[in-house]
Amino acid sequence: MEKIDPRKYGRIVFFTGAGMSAESGVPTYRGHGGVWSQYRWEEYACQEAFDADPEKVLRFHELRRAAVLACAPHAGHATIAALEKEHPGVTVVTQNIDGMHQRAGSVKVIELHGSLWRLRCPEHGLTEDLGEKYGNYRCEHCGSWLRPDIVWFRDMLDQYVMNAAIAAIRSCDLFVSIGTSGVVYPAAGFPHFARSNEARCVEINPEANEMSSLYDEAIRAPAGKALPELFA
Repeated sequence: MEKIDPRKYGRIVFFTGAGMSAESGVPTYRGHGGVWSQYRWEEYACQEAFDADPEKVLRFHELRRAAVLACAPHAGHATIAALEKEHPGVTVVTQNIDGMHQRAGSVKVIELHGSLWRLRCPEHGLTEDLGEKYGNYRCEHCGSWLRPDIVWFRDMLDQYVMNAAIAAIRSCDLFVSIGTSGVVYPAAGFPHFARSNEARCVEINPEANEMSSLYDEAIRAPAGKALPELFA
């Protein structure tokens, strides 16, 4: 594969999906063996489920947190984090909620679907909570149940977060999509946004998908192998 010199680019966006985390052993949510083949999302991952039994939903998300903490960021995560330290124009836009990029050292991370490591109170907003178990199930100020700050089924994406992601992608001159098919909107629009700025578009994914034709080049390898070689 042809190496990329990041110094030739002003703004770089890495767009990551489930495949990026799956390489670390993080259980996926969809597909064969995924979380939703074992659990019914209607009972654990929607506002109605939380309203009906918040403690049950919170316990389920503690299991997800434990599963993630048993995994570690891989060489691909480390490569992106190292690039961010050297290059002020690097931004990560991720569909993942596991915080792997942050554990690897990335700071400029836009999380489209929220985070396993935040809770929110309807009155007092967000709070970070990094343990395997939640520090509290209820807000210490008002006693309200704390809801995981995750975009669940039937939720709308946060428009502020979405706008930040689109702005980063529209202004980049290198767009690298990793471990995601990106076939569902709004993610399906991301390569179009990048191309509108004449950005170089690179796909890293072991398998092709219906969006692959939008990329200037495709690397059919896992991110943990491809990224360190690509940016060596």
